[in-house]
Amino acid sequence: MRIPRTLSSTAAACLMILLIGTALSTSPDCAGQTAPLQSSPTQPSYEILARQIISNLVAKQYDKVSALYSPELAKDLPTQKLAASWESIITQLGPLQSVTSVELEDVAGMHIAFTTCVFQRLTLTFRVGFNSQGQFATFSSIPPDTAAASWKSPDYAKPESFDDRPITVQSGHWRLPGMLTIPRGVGPFPAIVLVHGSGPNDMDETLGVNKMFKDLAWGLASRGIAVLRYTKRTHKYGAQSTDNADAFTLKDETIDDARAAVNMLTTIPQINSKRIYIAGHSLGAFAAPRIASGDPQIAGLILMAGNTRPLETLIVEQTRYEVSLSGPITPAGQQAIDLADKSAREFTNPDLKPGMTVNFLGTPLPASYVLDLRAYHQSEVAASLKIPILVLQGERDYNVSMADFDGWKKALAGHANATFKSYPGLNHAFLPGTGPSSPMEYAQPNHVEQDVVDDIAAWINGQSSK
Repeated sequence: MRIPRTLSSTAAACLMILLIGTALSTSPDCAGQTAPLQSSPTQPSYEILARQIISNLVAKQYDKVSALYSPELAKDLPTQKLAASWESIITQLGPLQSVTSVELEDVAGMHIAFTTCVFQRLTLTFRVGFNSQGQFATFSSIPPDTAAASWKSPDYAKPESFDDRPITVQSGHWRLPGMLTIPRGVGPFPAIVLVHGSGPNDMDETLGVNKMFKDLAWGLASRGIAVLRYTKRTHKYGAQSTDNADAFTLKDETIDDARAAVNMLTTIPQINSKRIYIAGHSLGAFAAPRIASGDPQIAGLILMAGNTRPLETLIVEQTRYEVSLSGPITPAGQQAIDLADKSAREFTNPDLKPGMTVNFLGTPLPASYVLDLRAYHQSEVAASLKIPILVLQGERDYNVSMADFDGWKKALAGHANATFKSYPGLNHAFLPGTGPSSPMEYAQPNHVEQDVVDDIAAWINGQSSK
């Protein structure tokens, strides 16, 4: 399970290299038209500043970097968090070998120095942003190849057998762009609503160059099953995803929108309204039993890499695993572990009350979100449901491990219609690989394993005969 990127540090929680930029970013990614940066006699050299920031990070002179902060960045990215995030990057990518280029642009009112850095195992381009006062205001990264790489249809998809129809999921006053991938023909077809993992995901749940939800949608539609995927509310609306930030919960982040998507499907004539399923991934799987418990229109659940153990347990475990990837624990690695341990203690604070905040991995979480998660027991809710449940797990997944898969087996041992399947070669996103799983995998183009698509389709079709 991954922590919401709107609320926490991705480097420690997501452990996915293509998302590292979010771990360092405290401002939304700049978007829109760009123009060449115009220099003037009084304008600081943003190229020199960007190179100096990277140089100071390499030298572990984090105080010199934070001395350049804007007030907003000072609040959201304290020196300790900056150090932990940078050390996490070095752990995953190896030492920085060179800075090959710095390109300057004005982007949405910010001076951006696109700084390309060659690490031992991957090349990243950092967006080093400065505000109008010349203060260091934002820091994020994307691999250069990510922008150029294009998703290609998996071999198991048959694009001639289905159509992609743009749709909008209306959830309260939030309008979420989405896509209904529907088989060609009369129908009515069974349908699946895909529910995202944590963080402000797009409708494809894009991870680097990979698109897990698009793989699933195209693969399942090729097998006669309609699939609805939509942009997560936090992706489109950010801080405006709730009408009351102090009362933000999983309901705002995930549950209401998933139920709205199910309800919309019931109005489409080509969809069999009696055969609408939820397929949740990671946080989506964690939330799925709660989504279904309040919606009798849901015919069944597919839980993909859902956790049964507490969130704080997973974060400490994930951090220790990530730190161990480069060998013996370094002082910086121990610092990251200590931060995760401290965050876990704050998460479980018995004195936590509404209105308070939790310093979780260096980022403040509203107590409402934490208390809501603590009060929800996904395994118990799932066991109380009368609908069929399919539990899927990648055996190389270290974000949510086989211990959680075993937890589902135990929790659903008395369930009348629960099915379990694990896959030896797959990671958290159900992408194939070999050896110990690592964040580096998401930098390489890949597809959800065909066996996963086939197993979901067979399970869905099998429910119609029961």
